[in-house]
This record gives sequence, structure tokens and C-alpha cells, in this order.
Amino acid sequence: MGLGRFGCHLATSLTQLDHDVLAIDRGAGQVQRWSQYLDRVVQADATEEGALRQLGVTGFRRVVVAIGASVEASVLTVLALTELGVPQIWARATSDKHAKILASVGAHHVIFPEAETGERVAHLIVSKMLDFIEFGDDFAIAKVRVPDTLVGRPLRELAPADRYGVMVVGAKLPGERFRYADPATVLTAGSVLVVEGSIAQVQRFASLT
Repeated sequence: MGLGRFGCHLATSLTQLDHDVLAIDRGAGQVQRWSQYLDRVVQADATEEGALRQLGVTGFRRVVVAIGASVEASVLTVLALTELGVPQIWARATSDKHAKILASVGAHHVIFPEAETGERVAHLIVSKMLDFIEFGDDFAIAKVRVPDTLVGRPLRELAPADRYGVMVVGAKLPGERFRYADPATVLTAGSVLVVEGSIAQVQRFASLT
């Protein structure tokens, strides 16, 4: 619901993952623009319960309300979906107050895409991590380059959990695909590692490069 910057990228990504996607937007321009990229794009008012019922929305297990420009339209759409009994309603929020209202009218999952992206990019800018995902409770998984001081030695000898507080989950050796790491894994120059630990520990490990 809503083909703004977030909604259109989400819809195309789901389509590329081979999922059946119905996209709805009240703007004719957006519908015309994205009809060439998505199989099912409909111009309709998502706040109208009857319109959603006619479009077969009740046949979908998950619905994402990606409307961000209008808090009122966002809330009314979630309310309509709740009345229709949609099993999972994901809704985009633009503020804490907006999030509380969405949850109170029936949203099962409330997301802050701009805030989450901004926080993630901030960590990448100020560190040497290649990618970063925070899971809350001060736990993160990151992709980092293998530090030069660890090259040519097996993880069993390096003991990164004891020395640096991080667990090496996977390793991508040059020219190979990512694979799970084990104590016998020998790190080579140019390798990329997937590590987990607290945010501070992961950042410190990345800074060794």
C-alpha cells in the first residue's frame, strides 16, 4: 500500500524474490510508472475497506502499509486491514507517536526504514565495517575485511572469541563463496569475514584491518 520511495523498492524486491505482489496506490502517475515493473499494480484508495475487499486483499497473508506522506491515510489503511482480518500487517512509521497509533489500531509490525537505514549507515561511515546489522540488546553481525595480523593462521590458534570478543561465523576466501567458519579455517589475505558480537567489539575487530 503506497508506491513512494520505500514502497516501490520493497515491491520490486519482493517480486524479484518470486513472491506474488499486489501494489496499490491512489496516484495514477505512480501506478502507470510501476506497472511496467510489477505484475499487479492498481489505482485505489487503500483507506476504503470495500475497495480492498474487492481487490482481494483478504487473500494475502501479509500486507505492508508503506504510506509515509499522510499519517491519516496510513492509520486509516491499517484500520481497514484490521477490520478485514489480515493476519500480518506491517506498517511504516515516521515518528514515535505515529508508531503508537499504528500499533493501537492493529499493526502487528511497525518499522522505521529511514531511521534504521540512517543508523546503519552511520556505523559504516565511522568504522571499517563493510556491512552491519544490529539486532538490539547490543548485539550485531558485521562483514569485515580480515586483519593483516590474522592472515595465514587458523581460527583455532587465533581464538577471536577470547582475544577480541567476537565469533567468526563465516569466511569468504578470494575467488570462493561464503562458507561457515570452523576452528580449522585458515584466513588468507583479501578474505572477508562475517563476525558477531557486541557493537563495540565488532567495531574494534574491524579497526584491526
